[in-house]
Amino acid sequence: MTEPTAAVGLPTRLLVDPEMIAACAARDFTKIFGLAKARGGFHVSRIARQCELTPSRVGEVISGRRTITNMSVIERVADGLRVPGHMLGLAPRGWEERAPAPAPPGPSFLPGEPEDLDGILAIAAATKVTPSTLRSLQTSIEDYWRRDDEHGGEALRPAVIGQLRYVMGLLADSTDSNYRRSLHGIAAELARLAGWTLFDARQYSTARAYFTQSLRLARAIDDRAFVANVLACLSLQATYQDRAEQAVTLARTAQDVARHDGGTPRLMAMLYVREAFGHASGRDRTATHAAIAEAQLHFERVGSADDDPPWVSYFDRTKLTVDIGIALGQLGDAGAAEPLIAEALRDEPETNLRGRAFHSFWLARTQLQRGQVEEACRAASDALNLSATVDSPRVTAHLRDFRHLLTPFRTFRPVAELDARLAGQQAG
Repeated sequence: MTEPTAAVGLPTRLLVDPEMIAACAARDFTKIFGLAKARGGFHVSRIARQCELTPSRVGEVISGRRTITNMSVIERVADGLRVPGHMLGLAPRGWEERAPAPAPPGPSFLPGEPEDLDGILAIAAATKVTPSTLRSLQTSIEDYWRRDDEHGGEALRPAVIGQLRYVMGLLADSTDSNYRRSLHGIAAELARLAGWTLFDARQYSTARAYFTQSLRLARAIDDRAFVANVLACLSLQATYQDRAEQAVTLARTAQDVARHDGGTPRLMAMLYVREAFGHASGRDRTATHAAIAEAQLHFERVGSADDDPPWVSYFDRTKLTVDIGIALGQLGDAGAAEPLIAEALRDEPETNLRGRAFHSFWLARTQLQRGQVEEACRAASDALNLSATVDSPRVTAHLRDFRHLLTPFRTFRPVAELDARLAGQQAG
């Protein structure tokens, strides 16, 4: 009797694709099934058959009308599509012992298809990781963040994601335990940066997938401070999505994680500000002020001898001041918010173009709340001028919201002139 042919899983070229890796990390089965269909050659009935689902259910998942959260179903998908367990946060599957693991992100090796540059470089350097390599990668990350502050992250994202793939390739081949830990940390930073650029572009689902990948990488080396940092990013994103309760939960979890590892006062202050944002989004005045007070208390303990992670150094007194102002502005307490935001704008570096555009918007909003219409128009005009020099859909969306707030004042000449400029930006 002929034995049934074993089910064939997704092609390796798809399993090592960054988009599939991110979808699996987030357990986004809408994306996973969609990629399997569009780029893996798996039609709906084949996905259903191999994963022991009905075709109608697969169709509902692909269309986004249904999600998969049951662990036994997730395991059936992993086994049916031959997705390695670690990609979905599962233990290694039994069949993985009999099948080779997918190659690390890099070249696809399809006949006639050219190797991509990241893959070629990863192969060439995989066994030659040196301290110089690590310093070079870390310097690149610092440069990416500087350019993100100055110009926005839209143009940086392909380079960041490409370098993440390169580092993941190095990590897959490196055998030196010291280098592996450093590479894990660098990969975690790159994944967070990729998530941040996507958050700034308001691509929240994909941003969450990269933030999740960053969490896994940081957790693998037990870097609790960085885990807290990524949770803070997810908290801020939840605030933008009007998920106040989730934002608060993520910020508080970040505080617990950081506190367990002896989080520095500067880090704790930043995390309490993120909690304040969540409470302000939910219009919880008492909780917002309590979180602000905790942030101020921690920041007063900041000292020059503190062992701050380099990625939290941006959170200085000016940043604390403006963030408190924004939280108060979100609550509607414009009288307290406006002077704080104005003070921060005076002290903020001129090179931080996106931050200045963002903060000018908040100054304009609080001034409008106070009835200072002409001053609000000037501040919004500053934000508009700055937005032309940065590629940040997040800033553009704020200006679009501000134009809506101007509706009751459009007969006033400064408002009419600003409205025309804002209309031109949106049309462009």
